[in-house]
Amino acid sequence: MNLSNQGDHRPARPWTIYAIHHSHTDIGYTERQERIEQYHVDFIRQAVGIAEAAHRGERPDWSSFRWTCETFWAVEKFLEAASPEEKEAFQQAVIRGDIELSGTYLNMTELPDFDLLKRNHGKAQQYAKSFGHRIDSAMTADINGYGWGYADSLLQNNIEHLFSCIHTHHGMYPLGRKQTPFWWESPEGGKLLVWNGEHYMFGNELGFCPDALGKYIIKDEFQHNLMEPEHRHNDIASLRINRYLWNLEQESYPYSFVPIMVSGLGTDNASPNADIAEWMTKWNEQNGDRITIKMATLSEFFAALKQEDLSELPVHRGDWPDWWTDGVASTAMHTQIYRDAQRTLRKVKRLDPASETVSPAEIDDAAQALTMYAEHTWGYHSSVYEPWHPQVQMLEVRKQAYAAEASKLAYRALDKALVARQGALLAPHRPLRYEVINTEPATATLQVAIPLDGWENVILKRKFELIDESNGQSLPYQLTHTGALAAELTLTPGESRTLSIHPLEMAEVGSPSGNMVTARNTEPIACEGIADIRLEPLVPYPVIVGESFIESDSFRIEWEINAGITAWIDKTRSTDLLDDTRRHGPFTPVYEVTPAQDEHSPSQICATRARMGRNRKGTHVQRDAGRLTRVNVLDNGPLFALIELVFEVKGLSYYALHIKLFANQPRAEVSVRFHKDSVWLPENVYVALPFSMGPEAELYVEKAGCHIRPWKDQIPGSCIDYTSAQEGIFWYSAQDREALAVSMTDTPLVQLGTLEHTPRQLHTMQSADSRPYTYAWILTNYWETNFKATLGGFYEFRYAVERHHGIDPQQTKEALHASTGQFTIHRIK
Repeated sequence: MNLSNQGDHRPARPWTIYAIHHSHTDIGYTERQERIEQYHVDFIRQAVGIAEAAHRGERPDWSSFRWTCETFWAVEKFLEAASPEEKEAFQQAVIRGDIELSGTYLNMTELPDFDLLKRNHGKAQQYAKSFGHRIDSAMTADINGYGWGYADSLLQNNIEHLFSCIHTHHGMYPLGRKQTPFWWESPEGGKLLVWNGEHYMFGNELGFCPDALGKYIIKDEFQHNLMEPEHRHNDIASLRINRYLWNLEQESYPYSFVPIMVSGLGTDNASPNADIAEWMTKWNEQNGDRITIKMATLSEFFAALKQEDLSELPVHRGDWPDWWTDGVASTAMHTQIYRDAQRTLRKVKRLDPASETVSPAEIDDAAQALTMYAEHTWGYHSSVYEPWHPQVQMLEVRKQAYAAEASKLAYRALDKALVARQGALLAPHRPLRYEVINTEPATATLQVAIPLDGWENVILKRKFELIDESNGQSLPYQLTHTGALAAELTLTPGESRTLSIHPLEMAEVGSPSGNMVTARNTEPIACEGIADIRLEPLVPYPVIVGESFIESDSFRIEWEINAGITAWIDKTRSTDLLDDTRRHGPFTPVYEVTPAQDEHSPSQICATRARMGRNRKGTHVQRDAGRLTRVNVLDNGPLFALIELVFEVKGLSYYALHIKLFANQPRAEVSVRFHKDSVWLPENVYVALPFSMGPEAELYVEKAGCHIRPWKDQIPGSCIDYTSAQEGIFWYSAQDREALAVSMTDTPLVQLGTLEHTPRQLHTMQSADSRPYTYAWILTNYWETNFKATLGGFYEFRYAVERHHGIDPQQTKEALHASTGQFTIHRIK
């Protein structure tokens, strides 16, 4: 290999490059999901074959070959298909160190809760333990970050190291530089050694793999034409390797080694390639005195790193928000189904903790479906360019089917668990008895709808009592405009109550004995049969609805036509809970669209998206905020009042808020209902959440396994524009021990940065006195490759606003779980 003409771009000191050979796992980006599974099973067979041939001495030129299984999902699928002989050969290759297991199950979004994270991170370790092995490292590729609880999940599964290969397209690495280590301190105080690495196919750009020379990250004189003869490939590789190492030296890189990931082909989901080992052997023969390239596993690399003095490594404590978790909002309805299924599965575990009714296998099947939906791949690579393509449609349906399957399996398990609690299935003469259960970790006061079959609704037209069987007392209730029966209960964690409906009248007309009455001199119903004369004195309902406000003992919500909601007053503190700096009223829709030069050209539509970078919108974005046009009162009674606020906004043919204000609790439930037009252009839809409790209160986001203060509890250089919540957000005043919580039942993304197109800031760039904005980012299709191209359709997303007193942040987090989890109610015998 010719090292001439290097000029001054040659490193001054000897170097070792640790080349980590793997296959990036994208489930559905390059092929059908089941075809990807077939590929990865065969990749492991190929890797075992290469390792075996080298071990037996049949191919000594392959003796340096190492293969890292990026995800345990691929291993799991291999083990399901492998013969006993293949399983044994694989284990032996792992024991020898020729093949390595990563503790990562798949490259995920931030959708999984902490239970699912721990389950997935434990799988590889459990398998390794079965043959006396241990995994100490995990790697991820493509994704741009992780919720803070991810660190605890790895550490609790005895994984000490994380190698991160971030793909900076519409994203960015933290800390201001790549190829650097740090300690990531977890919420529980453990420390994970992290390598903040380069792109996962950077080795292909450096030329490690013959016939797979890349041109994505490196921008040089060769990037436009890499289809060269083999000897030219080697010259390009030599130039790029020397320049890269020289540049590290100029940047004061402290080590004499560097890790580089490499793929066996120039694509994601690529096979192992023994040619890499052969090429490196030839390189080392010619250049090994200056630059040695060594195939290595993650463990081998981290072992080399730990030979250095790591006492001065920075320790970073906080969240590492994933720039790439936003794909979940391109299939928002299915994400909503996913989130409901995940909560339902948690209910099942709490209702049946000893697995007496629902088997562990049934729980695991539902968890697997949840995992597959939450994996980071969000569609086929050409889903925006050619959304009509059969492969695009096929992969989209399969992706969404994971959410549907998780929902089906979770509810099937819940049905079994409830039947075991004396649940009454459909049969004649079922008693009107209902068990209400709080499966969540916090005491809560919530309302439940009493389930009645359609033919039983006649019961609600007669006089009846709703009895709490725990004390025999009549429970207040309210009939809604839709004919439902609602009741309100306060339940402690794990508590259940039995309610029953007791009819007081057996016939609609006639005497108690059932005799027919021909006529009554005191009959209040006129001859046309319409009962529209009040019989009892007017008793005011506890929630007052005026022309421009709704008010309970706790909250007063005010609005103006064209402006929307203008005040949300906490009456206990005589203060407005809305941020003084807000640009939009609470729950006002904000619609964005970025025009293309030719709105009918696939290439122009994609190019418009590609130029957005980290803004998620173009410089010429068009933005429209909703205008309130009318208000309707739908319900009012002893427990709540329900109003409808209808808005006009571009991009949506219908948008309405249903605000249910509780009479006896500082709680309002808000349902956002809308019809989104189908548009091919890049769009965003936000719902404003401009709440506050004053400058002394801090904003928290509830995440998997922890709660964090965005813009404070984060790794330096990480994303501050948005983050992903599990159950919602809250503002907390430590001085008063009070919280204002906004539960986000269906939508996980919280927009924190400005909506304007502007150079984006990373954490620690913002001024010390700046505060995040708060919007629910509910829909997006800005990505130019694999997001769902259109957001059109009907949606309903649910939120709740609730005040808490005498509480700490952990208890507020638990209250959010109770708010979104709701009480479980079912019919019993």
